[in-house]
Amino acid sequence: MNHQSVCEEQTFHQVHSDHATPLRNFLFYKFGDLEKAKDFAQDAFIRLWDNCSKVPFEKAKSYLFTIANRLFLDDVDHQKVVLKFQYRQGTSEKQMETNPEYLYQHDEFKERLEMAVSELPDKQRAVFLLSRIDKMKNKEIAETLDISLKTVEKHIASSLQNLKGKLDELSNSKI
Repeated sequence: MNHQSVCEEQTFHQVHSDHATPLRNFLFYKFGDLEKAKDFAQDAFIRLWDNCSKVPFEKAKSYLFTIANRLFLDDVDHQKVVLKFQYRQGTSEKQMETNPEYLYQHDEFKERLEMAVSELPDKQRAVFLLSRIDKMKNKEIAETLDISLKTVEKHIASSLQNLKGKLDELSNSKI
């Protein structure tokens, strides 16, 4: 058996049948998640197959468990990064909501936007508010105001262009 190659299909199947369950159990102990353990055990066998010419038959078990452990550690590192990012995102949003400068700028922008909207021509303002505030579809606006669909589209485009001209920050914000 010392001269067996892991690259031979029959030998690989033997290695798989001998070590699949213990490897899965090893990973289940580490992860605490059976499905994840199965997936990572399968990944370890795939890597063994990909590198079968470099792995002697006698070292196949050791190779599998080493790869499985590395996969586990890589996953733990990845989860740390994900959690850190989620924490930063949550903190940033909370900090912005309580930051006095942000709150002041937000209120100031809101006032400037309301002023700019109130300065729009009557029909443009009506179409804009029905579209953006009441969330009506263009066809509904056309029926409500008894105007054509093209006129609604033109009023929305014109109102957005007017607002962008009056509020330079608006070009970087979503209305």
